[in-house]
Amino acid sequence: MQLFPLFLKLAGRQVLVVGGGPVAAAKVASLREAGAAIAVVAPEVQPALAELAAAGKISIARRSFEAADLGGVWLVVAAATPEVNRGVAAAAESQRLFVLAVDDPTAASAYGAGALRRGGVTVAVSTDGRAPALAGLLREGLEAVLPEDIEDWTATAESERARWRADGAPMAERRPLLLNALNRLYESKKNGKVAP
Repeated sequence: MQLFPLFLKLAGRQVLVVGGGPVAAAKVASLREAGAAIAVVAPEVQPALAELAAAGKISIARRSFEAADLGGVWLVVAAATPEVNRGVAAAAESQRLFVLAVDDPTAASAYGAGALRRGGVTVAVSTDGRAPALAGLLREGLEAVLPEDIEDWTATAESERARWRADGAPMAERRPLLLNALNRLYESKKNGKVAP
């Protein structure tokens, strides 16, 4: 079975993180970057999480997970022991919620990815939950080959897209048109001129 790749808009949406250790803290950091409203449930939490709660940036319930914690949640991150993760997964399944179970594929209905963000482009790599360290290495390799001026590519593509939509350019023609526009960008940089 193949996975369906997907990027989620989590800004302002409630995400539950079950667990308070270093892995949970790392996931909270990523979720905060996405603008999620984060609730953490764990008997004990890392100092970094406690500091975020004290600053009003996340909420923490210092206790064990309860199925009622899933109310109003869009996504669940299970970063606890395998036993707790399985309980979270079972409760979330009954409510049709996806669970990202960190390094616990049997309790997961969604997998994280090694993600690279540069210049308005996000590249994510997944190994279907089988080898997270490999996904991280692949992400590092892609980071090394992704052009430093990718932001210029993004700006060119955005500008061209507006033109294509206004002109009614068919989808099948857009990639060759973009390639031509990027070639013009590089020619202008090579000649020290501003691209048209």
